[in-house]
Amino acid sequence: MNSVPPAHAEHDPLSRYRWTARVLVVLAADPESPDLAEQKRQIESLKDGAAERELVVVQPPAGSAEATALRLQLGLGNEPFQAVLVGKDGGAKLRATKPITALELMAAIDAMPMRQEEMRRRALAVGAEPRIALIGSDLQ
Repeated sequence: MNSVPPAHAEHDPLSRYRWTARVLVVLAADPESPDLAEQKRQIESLKDGAAERELVVVQPPAGSAEATALRLQLGLGNEPFQAVLVGKDGGAKLRATKPITALELMAAIDAMPMRQEEMRRRALAVGAEPRIALIGSDLQ
């Protein structure tokens, strides 16, 4: 289930991330685009939030074979700027033709079922189990 056949992997630039990371694919026709600069600012503002959410950014050069393959794989047109959040399962979860804000990215990721399970497991691992409060008891 987690493996990708070698022939398919050649045509799937995101296969190396499947089941291990969420991917923000950023495609811009112009490397000097204000939208691209803003998307980079939004990503930088995530700080540790990106690592905690296992988010990686893929930004292939405009016109490259990787950019073409990603456009085809994700069913994207030729808009000057596109950002697509791809889940660990390889499916597109959020698409935009303008920069996606850090808050939108975090909210979209945190709403994903796999992320919800990760947060539950992490909370249990650090001992964040629900506590019982004893009201009116002498026990402390």
